[in-house]
Amino acid sequence: MTLKIACLQLDIAFGNPHENEQVVEREIEKIAKERPDVIVLPELWTTGYDLTRLDEIADENGERAKTFMTKLAKSYRVHLVAGSVAKKTAKGVTNTMYIVDRNGTVVGEYSKLHLFQLMDEHLYLQPGEDTGLFTLENTLCAGVICYDIRFPEWIRVHAVQGAEVLFVVAQWPLPRLSHWRTLLVARAIENQCYVVACNRAGSDPNNVFAGHSMIIDPWGEIIAEAGEEPCALTAQIDLQKVQEVRARIPIFADRRPEYYQTAEKNFLKKY
Repeated sequence: MTLKIACLQLDIAFGNPHENEQVVEREIEKIAKERPDVIVLPELWTTGYDLTRLDEIADENGERAKTFMTKLAKSYRVHLVAGSVAKKTAKGVTNTMYIVDRNGTVVGEYSKLHLFQLMDEHLYLQPGEDTGLFTLENTLCAGVICYDIRFPEWIRVHAVQGAEVLFVVAQWPLPRLSHWRTLLVARAIENQCYVVACNRAGSDPNNVFAGHSMIIDPWGEIIAEAGEEPCALTAQIDLQKVQEVRARIPIFADRRPEYYQTAEKNFLKKY
């Protein structure tokens, strides 16, 4: 089975959900003419990193984003990996991704597990607690958010369960562009899965962002890569290739997790 993927690499208006919704609706309408199966948005696409105003602008239980994305998914008959939004809950604000299928059903929700201290996330956000697994077109997928890709053990949790496509949504800064590219390729190779990574473009008062959204195959080959400017990046992925690569080099069959756990325990006892 093949899927046509479109990543919307957007410049996000700082702290302005209404303006960002208008841009997203316009861009989805435009790219929908190319009939993609899946459209992917960046991290925190409604607010950007206006963290100090989250009490004012965060989305109460994510209801506004879910209603908005459900409408668009049904209107254009497209699956949406709807980036992430600042979700206000009784316990605080989370950085939460929603996945909506082409029928308008929310089929996945994931809140960022690892908070990035260099951008003060730990001061304003609460970490998630659940995995990012979800199913689209009978294919098990996983969603993670930005800083999560620096934790290969977290990505492996999803791959071991059978995830064939890893969706990454991000606001990754330009100074660490080389890390972004290297980490994404590594995650594809070591997990033998497709990696679909949608970053933002542009800047906010504190950061310049890298763009360079990427779609990478299970061999680690880059199928498509954007530059630094806002754009729609599209590519076709062939899911059969995941099984071919995993059969060729059977790393999941050759894992020895019982020894990893023993080694970690022994190390802790020793030191």
